[in-house]
Amino acid sequence: MVGVNNFISLSKAGLYCIPGDFYLDPKRIVQTAVISHAHGDHAVPNNVNVYCTKGTRELMAMRYNASARSVFHLKEYREAFDIRGVKISFYPAGHILGSAQILLEYNSERYLYTGDFKLQDDNSCEAFEFVECDHLITETTFADPTYDHPEPIAEILSLNEFDQNVVIGAYAVGKAQRITKLLADHCPDKMVFVHNGVAAFHRVYEEHSRSLGEWMPYRRQEFLDSRNAVYILPPAHFARYSRNKTVLKIFATGWKRSYYSCDRILRISDHADWNDVLTLVRKTKTKQVYTVHGDGSHLIHHLKDSGIGIRKLA
Repeated sequence: MVGVNNFISLSKAGLYCIPGDFYLDPKRIVQTAVISHAHGDHAVPNNVNVYCTKGTRELMAMRYNASARSVFHLKEYREAFDIRGVKISFYPAGHILGSAQILLEYNSERYLYTGDFKLQDDNSCEAFEFVECDHLITETTFADPTYDHPEPIAEILSLNEFDQNVVIGAYAVGKAQRITKLLADHCPDKMVFVHNGVAAFHRVYEEHSRSLGEWMPYRRQEFLDSRNAVYILPPAHFARYSRNKTVLKIFATGWKRSYYSCDRILRISDHADWNDVLTLVRKTKTKQVYTVHGDGSHLIHHLKDSGIGIRKLA
C-alpha cells in the first residue's frame, strides 16, 4: 500500500488519513469523508459523515437525491476544524463552485491535497489561493509539457466569427457555467440557451451569488428560429447532434481532441496545465510532491534534480 509518511495511505476506497480515520474524496461509501468538490469522481453519495463547503453540498444535493442520507458538516474557506487530532481547513481550488484544496496539519507537518484545481481566471467560481505546505498531493491531469491551455477569453471570442447557431457540449457542473459567464461577458450579441439538466446547476451557482449573465432554458423552436444563438448541453445530449448539419457543433475540452464527434473544439479546461502545476510546486514551497489523478511521470522527470522529493500515489 502506497503511503505518505504513515499519515495518508492509498486504499481501494481512496486516500485514507490514518490518524484521523477519514478519507479524502473516497471512491466508495465510508464513515467519514472530507470532499474537495462535487464532481462525481470525487464525491460519491451516501457517506455517513461529509465535511465540505456549502457550494459542494448544494451541488451534491442537486446531483444526488440520496445525498440527504449523509450528515453534512459545512465549513467556510479558511475555517479550521478538527477530526481526531488532525487540523483541517479548506482553501479555494478555482475548479468549480465550492471546490477546495484540503490542508491537513498534524505533528507540525502540513499536508495539502489540491483535489482538482486551476489557476486561470474564472468569474464563475472562487479564485485559487496558494497555500504553503511540507507535503503536496496534487492532481496531474494535464501535467505534460505539451499542454499549455490558451486564454479562455481568446477561445470564447472566436465564437464571434460565426453567425450561425452553435451547439456546445460541456460538462453540466463547472464547465457549462464558466462558458455561460464567458459568453455573457464577451459575446453579448449571442442568445444563450441552456439544457434543462444544466440549468438546475446554473441556478445553484446564482443562489451562491455567482451571476452568469443572461441565459434561458432551452426552447427548441425558439432556438431554431434564432440566428447567432448558442445552446449549451451535456455531453450525452451533445452526441445526438453528431449528424446535424444545420448547426456548428463545438465540444469544450482541455484535451487536444474531443471524445465526441464535432466540427471543432473549444479549448477551455477547468484543470491546471503543465505550467500551472510547476507554479503550484514552486509557490507552495513543498519539500515532497505526490501525484494523483493523472500521469505524474513528466513531473517526476522534471523535478528529479530539484531537491524536491516526488512519487506517484495513483
